[in-house]
Amino acid sequence: MARRITEPVLDCADPERLAAFRGEVLGYVEIGREEDGSIGIGPPGGGPQPTPVLRPSTDPRPGKLPLHLDVNATDRDQAAELERLFALGARAADVGQTGEESRHVLADPEGNVFCLLRTRVPPV
Repeated sequence: MARRITEPVLDCADPERLAAFRGEVLGYVEIGREEDGSIGIGPPGGGPQPTPVLRPSTDPRPGKLPLHLDVNATDRDQAAELERLFALGARAADVGQTGEESRHVLADPEGNVFCLLRTRVPPV
């Protein structure tokens, strides 16, 4: 039987802030809240994409997580998307890259690392 990833979960100190940031990055909206303060975000109108959950934690582990979410622009080139991400609150992160990589390593407002890849992909 096949399975698919539906909810990548990110422990964070401020789910409201991160849900707003990640929602803007991905063009997602809030799709649900749990009693524990977790906030789910996903594409407006639903869809097959995974829907991240930002879960409150008193022990989030910012920085280079064992799992991180890479993003690709769908409607602009990498430079324009990088500018947009910086305007949303992302910042450059150093994880030992050489400067020759085609991706940009960034950190969200809580310091969780993610990458902006070069290739522009079609929207889903």
